[in-house]
Amino acid sequence: MSEQAESRFGGVVDHVAVKCEDLRRGVREYERIGFRLETMYDDWAMMRDARGFGLALLPPASKHPPHLGLRVESREELEEFARREGRPVKEHRDRTVSFYTKGAGGQVVEVIYYPPDYGVEKEVQSPTPEV
Repeated sequence: MSEQAESRFGGVVDHVAVKCEDLRRGVREYERIGFRLETMYDDWAMMRDARGFGLALLPPASKHPPHLGLRVESREELEEFARREGRPVKEHRDRTVSFYTKGAGGQVVEVIYYPPDYGVEKEVQSPTPEV
């Protein structure tokens, strides 16, 4: 029984990442229905609702796959799950740390950790202005 308990995942659903045709338009539409912009780059944007649930928007040029994001509470927990999955951990430009794996039916799953300094003095990086 302790082996089964040891292998359980301790994360919670943090976000879903979905494709969008136009990043700017997608951000405006989700702001209109109550999401706020948390992070924006040329190749993705993270929106959050009032309860903290995230929606990552992925335009056609995004290097990120559509996925389900599961949040863990510590770097140690993230690294332990990554070791069990045989996946490398990567630090990202927005200061998050994660790895990707596969869920049921081949669905892409990102296991992510937000360090204590996440969001501190972080600026939203807008895509290149339209001409």
